Amino acid sequence: MKLMSFRRPDGSASWGIVKGEGVIDLGALAPGLKHALWAQTSLAEEASRHADYRLDQVRFLPPIPDPEKILCVGLNYMTHIKEGGREPPPKPIIFTRFTNSQVGHGESLIRPNASETFDFEGELAVVIGRRCRHVKKDQVASVIAGYACYNEGSVREWQRHSAQFTPGKNFYHSGGFGPWLVTPEEAGDITKAHLMTRLNNEEVQHATVDDLCFDIPTLVEYISTFTQLEAGDVIVTGTTGGVGAYRKPPLWMKPGDTVEVEISGVGVLRNKVAAEG
Repeated sequence: MKLMSFRRPDGSASWGIVKGEGVIDLGALAPGLKHALWAQTSLAEEASRHADYRLDQVRFLPPIPDPEKILCVGLNYMTHIKEGGREPPPKPIIFTRFTNSQVGHGESLIRPNASETFDFEGELAVVIGRRCRHVKKDQVASVIAGYACYNEGSVREWQRHSAQFTPGKNFYHSGGFGPWLVTPEEAGDITKAHLMTRLNNEEVQHATVDDLCFDIPTLVEYISTFTQLEAGDVIVTGTTGGVGAYRKPPLWMKPGDTVEVEISGVGVLRNKVAAEG
């Protein structure tokens, strides 16, 4: 199943099941997608309905527009670790993003006026399906609601102001999340999925998810030890090699560009880049 959040043609927010080139509107069942993630069996029964809207009639929102937590992992693909000349970290490097730093599929990423060092980072996002704490690795599958594409647009100049990544990762509307959430049974073995980023139709990143330094079970076990995870929380698992900062000359996203993050079995997240107004 593919689940998405969106704005109806009248501008009101809703969520539902993607069906072909349309969406079944389930907004009457719960106030938001994160409140329905636990009931995926019941949701699947709704999939036989006709779509209420074509996808080109709605505006995509981030699959979870209002997560309580967005937890990001730094330096978590071996290719990215090596291109920076680093050693693998002994423990996961965790930082946070704020909800207003992200946009949905088809919306514009905003390059801030504060810096031109706006970099792409194609990533796999893991969405938690229920409240959990102290999850062991062999139990992690039971708490994952699904997967989505993420472009963790990073303002490198601000990221490097200190050892803390937060400023460079939280500029307004700097990251993309979407286009939808794909449930695990539809995604298949996510470790075999190909993660690709394209800038203006040119491939700039490509790896398989099994190149992760800390795999998904390890991340969920680690994170759920220090914080209680809630339904709809998002874990953004890190980017692979090929980022713009390590290219010579550096390759930055600029207004007018189009950037795509594709994960096989999940979908394609596409965003234009616009200048800050």
